[in-house]
Amino acid sequence: MPKTLSWEVSDAFWKKVEPLIPKPARNPAKKYRRKPGGGRKPMEARRVFEGMVYVLRAGCQWKALPKEKFGSPSATHRYFREWEQAGVFLEIWRAGLAEYDELEGIAWRWRSVDGATNKAPLAREATGGNPADRGEKREQAPSSGGRAWSPAVDSRDRGQRARCDAT
Repeated sequence: MPKTLSWEVSDAFWKKVEPLIPKPARNPAKKYRRKPGGGRKPMEARRVFEGMVYVLRAGCQWKALPKEKFGSPSATHRYFREWEQAGVFLEIWRAGLAEYDELEGIAWRWRSVDGATNKAPLAREATGGNPADRGEKREQAPSSGGRAWSPAVDSRDRGQRARCDAT
């Protein structure tokens, strides 16, 4: 039996998915310039679906979809949005869940939640309480070649002129 790549859709899986994919239909309320059947032919649904599976499995961007194998990335993404809106992927999920329940059985009474809702216990020590206070607080290093700076006057109003008293 030949090895199937992770994004390739087997014939058995395609037989289950194909009936869930909506057929293209013309909008009767819209006035078309071309006669039915004119223009570019739509992409094969299986090829489009394999392109979607490739993007989801590889984690690549839609524009990085190999054009030679799957056709136009923009068209594949448009089909993805249309099919998602039509509920195709939800139905695939439900059908897969029902099939798994038949084969293995799902313990519907047993539930588990997995997630991190709290911060790591030592995170505050390493990062500080405020996001602006990341890292350790350090004293400012003295300048490398000179003496420490100190102001001649402790404080004054901006309206006053600075006085230098010779003592």
